[in-house]
Amino acid sequence: MPDLSNFTRPLGFYIRGFYALQITEPYFILLAVIYVITLLANILIMTIIWFAESLHTPKYLAIFSLAIVDVSYSTALIPKAIHTFLFKSRFVFFDSCLTQMFFVHYFSSMESFALCVLAYDRLIAICFPLRSNSLNSNSKMMLIILGSWTIPFVVVLIMVALIPHLPYCKTTIVNSYFCDHGPVFKIACGDYSPNWFMACFYTVALYFTPFAFISVTYICIVNALLKIASTQGRWKAFQTCSTHLTLVTIFFIPIIVTYLVAWVNVNIDTDTRIINTSLSATIPPLLNPIIYTLKTEEILEQIKKNIKIRKTTAGD
Repeated sequence: MPDLSNFTRPLGFYIRGFYALQITEPYFILLAVIYVITLLANILIMTIIWFAESLHTPKYLAIFSLAIVDVSYSTALIPKAIHTFLFKSRFVFFDSCLTQMFFVHYFSSMESFALCVLAYDRLIAICFPLRSNSLNSNSKMMLIILGSWTIPFVVVLIMVALIPHLPYCKTTIVNSYFCDHGPVFKIACGDYSPNWFMACFYTVALYFTPFAFISVTYICIVNALLKIASTQGRWKAFQTCSTHLTLVTIFFIPIIVTYLVAWVNVNIDTDTRIINTSLSATIPPLLNPIIYTLKTEEILEQIKKNIKIRKTTAGD
């Protein structure tokens, strides 16, 4: 067994990207378009919530937080990927790699927790309607959001902090489209069992646990809905959850499938994994504001109100 004590950390890593598919440039141009639309859509919904006092409620504080996470997640991932593959700059310095690794995984897990916060809001609104104002005030929601930002920060920080302790003596080619945690630690020469443990803990604590929490909240919500006498009343109450359920499905199913496949050691070729992980990372931040805008009456009313004011002003 080689002596690894003399190995120092590498200068950086080479991001391989697609292995066989010859669609690199068109694909990342598509991601660039998605990124621009994501920014515009999320900035729109944040602006509407910011300036509409009627939307300064716990629910819309949670939606505002989700929009911030969407913008941050996309910004941590897509611009660097575009620079890497469209401008042929696939070498990433070690510290820059760890920085991107931290922010991509941090904002991804924050997306998971943001959906948890919205599930909590729906749980209080439907299961405890008479006490919702006291149980879920703006100040309490701000504390919950702060907690949802802090927990992933600590976990991801520890996970990424373990990477510099690994020796690299064979290769520094990362089989991904960014400095992904798994592909980076798996090319190390030494024992990476602590990194593997943290990767598993990260997945369970920041994805599977939030998904389980959301599942339990909806069991409680369905139970509460069944107690409503009229079918119309049940359907009206359920409609307030349909938007959130759509977002949960879009975000969690690809991630859970990806991690389950990795855990059972099923080999998936690099190109398929890159397409799956990149789309699951970029599509939810794009669709979240669009779905909330189209399916939330309060936001649509604010948009109509602003358009009416502009027309009136222009007419004067």
